[in-house]
Amino acid sequence: MKKLFAIALVLVLALSVFAGCAKEETTLTIAVPNDTTNEARALLLLEDMGLIKLKEGAGITATILDIEENPHNIEFKEVEAAQIPNVLQDVDFAVINSNYALAANINPAEKALKQEGAASAYGNIVAVKEGNEETAKTKALLAALESQKVADYIKTTYTGSVVSTVENPGTGYDDTVDYAALAGETITVAASPAPHAEILKIAKDILAEKNVTLDVKEFTDYVQPNNVVDSGDVDANYFQHLPYLEDFNAQNGTKVVSVGAIHVEPLGIYGGKQTTLDVFSAE
Repeated sequence: MKKLFAIALVLVLALSVFAGCAKEETTLTIAVPNDTTNEARALLLLEDMGLIKLKEGAGITATILDIEENPHNIEFKEVEAAQIPNVLQDVDFAVINSNYALAANINPAEKALKQEGAASAYGNIVAVKEGNEETAKTKALLAALESQKVADYIKTTYTGSVVSTVENPGTGYDDTVDYAALAGETITVAASPAPHAEILKIAKDILAEKNVTLDVKEFTDYVQPNNVVDSGDVDANYFQHLPYLEDFNAQNGTKVVSVGAIHVEPLGIYGGKQTTLDVFSAE
């Protein structure tokens, strides 16, 4: 009986030690965008950081189902991109689009623990309904956004959080546009609040010199800006990168096309409950 009691006691102690160890183990949570291309961008960033490994061939449409190796046992929270800043305090880390970080008063240049490279594939574009690529309104809007004034504004305002992709900025005006005939007209643009609507203020001033009004309609989601352009309710939009637009068209049957890239917003990982990436190396 004494031997059985001793064995039982040893087992209880062993289980207690095991339970204690289990309690000490922690699962780190990372929030990522839940839309196709931005989720893939987030996962590619994490792979570049060495935190995960994706299946071979997983690219711009990768999801958490394409994670082949997860050595840190990270738990992923898929969240609508615009809402990620709101859940930052509830997760250990979050991968956030720069425009939504800026809108939430999170300065990427100061707060991002790691950012992706400024890849041109993710340049934020001006998009219009198919067939409107060569209209006077489209050309005038694009010329204003491809101006030196806009490039200078991006450089001085965002200090690397947003980077101009326009190789040869111009005067702000297109020589093929009859601005006298366009005078009195209004160009409507759907845009995210930051940085797109902010950048458009510079374009608005440029167009105003030709008596052309720029009406910026702000949206906080990734769906309606394309829908209102496809329906013809709005002339153009400025909020997304080309891979996202191509996937959106494929999924929704819309016919919205890019007419030019203006800037890129490097995606970044930000600390929530954790303040440093050292937690991964400490495991």
